Parts: sequence; C-alpha cells; structure tokens
Amino acid sequence: MMQAIVVVSQKSDWLNDIPGIEMVESRTYLTDARYSEQRGIRVFNLCRSYKYQSSGYYVSLLAAARGQKPLPAVATIQDLKNQAIIRNYTQELDELIQKSFHSIHADEFTLSVYFGHNLAARYERISGRLFRLFPSPFLRVQFWKKTDRWIIRSISPVSAGEVPEDHREFAREKAVEFFARKRFQQKRSVPRYDLAILHNPAEKVPPSDSTALQRFQKGAEEVGFYVEFITREDYGRLSEFDALFIRETTAVNHHTYRFARRALGEGLVVMDDPLSILRCTNKVFLAELLTRYRIRTPRTVIAHKGNLKDLDQELGFPLILKEPDSSFSQGVVKASNAGELKEKAEAILSKSDLFIAQEFFPTDYDWRVGVLNRRALYVCKYYMASGHWQVMSKDSGGENRYGDVECMPVEKAPAEVVRIALRAANLIGDGLYGVDLKFSGGKAYVIEINDNPSIDGDCEDEILGLELYRIIMRDFMRRVQERAEGKRSYDMQS
Repeated sequence: MMQAIVVVSQKSDWLNDIPGIEMVESRTYLTDARYSEQRGIRVFNLCRSYKYQSSGYYVSLLAAARGQKPLPAVATIQDLKNQAIIRNYTQELDELIQKSFHSIHADEFTLSVYFGHNLAARYERISGRLFRLFPSPFLRVQFWKKTDRWIIRSISPVSAGEVPEDHREFAREKAVEFFARKRFQQKRSVPRYDLAILHNPAEKVPPSDSTALQRFQKGAEEVGFYVEFITREDYGRLSEFDALFIRETTAVNHHTYRFARRALGEGLVVMDDPLSILRCTNKVFLAELLTRYRIRTPRTVIAHKGNLKDLDQELGFPLILKEPDSSFSQGVVKASNAGELKEKAEAILSKSDLFIAQEFFPTDYDWRVGVLNRRALYVCKYYMASGHWQVMSKDSGGENRYGDVECMPVEKAPAEVVRIALRAANLIGDGLYGVDLKFSGGKAYVIEINDNPSIDGDCEDEILGLELYRIIMRDFMRRVQERAEGKRSYDMQS
C-alpha cells in the first residue's frame, strides 16, 4: 500500500517524477473509488486553489473523511484565511522575524517556502517555523515593515503551477528530500498509525525524563506506531498524526491545552484530553467534585476574601494553601500563623478569586496510584524531601530536592488506597491519571488527581519495566483502531 500521493489540479512535468510518489489530478482523486478506499495515506494537496468549495478544498476535506492525512488540513486552510490567527502567530515569531529581516531596506518582502525551506540559507529558520505552524507544501508569505518592525501581511498556499520557473529546481529538490523520508517510502499491507509525543526539552521538571520518553517510543513502535517527538512549534502539524500523547506539564492557559483541543478537533486520540486537563488542573473544581461524591479528603475549604478570618477556626494552624492550578508541590504553601495566612492568601488572591485551604496532614510519604482506562497500573510511595513537609523542596541554591520513591506491585498496596484512587480517577474520565493520597488509620484521603502523572525511567516503572510503556501504548493503539473503525465517539465540545 502506498504511503503518500500528491494531488494537483493538472499534472506538471517538473514535479511529475518524485521517486516512490504517485501524482494524481484532483478530479481523479475525488471521483475514483480506488482513492476513497485507501486508509492512513498522506495526501499532499498542491491544487491551484483552496478556496471554499473548490476542488482543492474538497481534496483536503474528503481526505480527512476517508481516514487519510491531508497536507494542508482544512483547519490550516481556514487558519491561512484568518488574519487574527496570523497576527497571533506573528507575535510569537516576532523576535525571529525581526532577526531574519533586519538587513532588508525595502518596506515589503515576499518569502517563498518549499516544504519548510527557502532558496536563501539565511531564511532557513523562519521558513521552517512557518511550515510547522502552517503546514502546506508550498507557501508564499508577504511581510511588510510598519513603524520599523516587520509583520506578516498575508500567508497563502502556492500550487505547483504557480511556482516561478527559477524556483522549480529548488522546490522539486526539497519535495524529493521530504518524500524520501522513511515514513513515506515504506509500503505496508496494513495501515500504520502515527503518534506525536509533545514534550519540552527545556522543561526543568517534566512529567517524563529522557529515559522514559525513549521507553515510550520503544513501546509505541512495538505495538505498531510511527513515533515523532514534537514541541510547541509543531502546533500546525497535528493533522499529520493519529494520536497525541502530551508529556509536558499541562495547564489551561497554556499551549498544552490548545494542543489537546486542536488534536481532538482534528479527530486524534488525545492523552491528556482537554476535559481531563480542565478538571484536574483546577483544585477548586476537584475539591467540589470530591465533596459531591463523598470521597474522603483532608478537611478542605474553598477560600476567598470573605472567609479568610474563619480558616484558622475551621482548619487550625498550620494549614495548607493551594493555588487552583498548583501541581507537584509548586503553588502549595503552608501558613503557621495568622500573619503568614494573610500574607500568603493575599498573594494567591492577586491571581485567583478562589483557592483551596486544607488542614495540615503530615505523613512520612504520600501514595501515588497510576490509573489508565479505569485500571490501576502502578503504585508508589513518594517520601517527603529530607527535613521538609513536601515531596519536593528547594535548597539554598534554588535547586529542587526530592524524597525517595518506592514502588510496589498493585496487589501489594493497601486495597483501600487502590479502591479510593480508582473511584476518584473515574470521576475524571478514562485517561491516564495519577491519584495522590494519604493513608492513615485504615482510611485513604485523596489529595489530588493529576492528568499528567510523572512517569520517569527507573522510578514509576520500577515494577513493570518496559511493560508499563507497552500497556499505555497498547491502550493508545486500541483507541486509535476503535476510532478508525467508527466504534468510539468523542465529545467534540469537551
């Protein structure tokens, strides 16, 4: 089975002999049953126009309906027409744009981008960034200078027939390089699915270290995924994939949430899904949810300006204050007296109208239960950092210090800890979660539910080893196959 085809309005001699790639005219692609029955192939749309309801527009639209992967996707076509979206990206790219064009004295400049490249090597970085943001084989980007700063005036796709004569050799060379990639050349009798793993190489405390990421890749490849690690710059490329696995710390006002939303809208299987991010990253929501379903927690009060003076009577000192979007000991502080309570509460209230106040519940360690698809995967004890009341603290130099981690088989953990963790996680969904608990006097108390649980090499995988990664990836594959077969429905509004 072919892995990629190029669709054009009319066949062009200069682009007609890319090794291993079939070129098809748009009318044939839209009407010939052979192309409607192929699944999982990539469709590179080089039609003359992507105007709404044109044949070029329908090539990308029907490719998506057929379970194929169009480039550009319909979402990209729409983005290219939306000046508000283009302006938003201009702001993100501003530093690179100014650096790229600082030596140009004219007030206008046109950049031609062919599969992420430009004839001039000095524009390689900006061309690559634009291609990742607006994935379209050939792009024409018009810049203009306004009050001594360059901004993007317009971005438009370019058809094969519109490529200038003196650019054609270069454009063909970059097309050949692009299609020479292994993922396009290997012919397979069955579809192979593509998994994107979103990570941030610069993140100081990522949910997975490099060892774990490599093991995720190995586990994914073993079950039949093609794996690519992506970063925030690859937002526009999501339609190339079948699934998205977010291994970067999530937040609602953050690109991780935008990635999850965009991926879900493109029909990908997503972990963490946007609804889980919304639910887990806000501690006020979690407190209300756990109370509603009578899941035991340390005594908790949803705090605001009006009830600060009552917190010490309800919870006593010391007490814990949590920012609504706190995670893994960050944004969590202890107040030991009225003065500290006032100071630390006011700092939180400057950012949020509500926050969580909770009784201080000291233990030597917290329990963490990893849950996937409503089943417990692993259980760990997270010991408090030496001389500190949390699992993470900072030393005098500002470096993070952690307590020890002890893992155990699920069946060896206290049954009540596992039972309550599953009850709590099931309120969120059927994704991958980490439930943190205290256990005292035979009772389990839920501290929080994490949508993006830590899985580091030789830590959470201590018991299961590589099998932990295989289990997660097999579940991904099951979801992708069910989606491909139309068995699984997704809430597009979540």
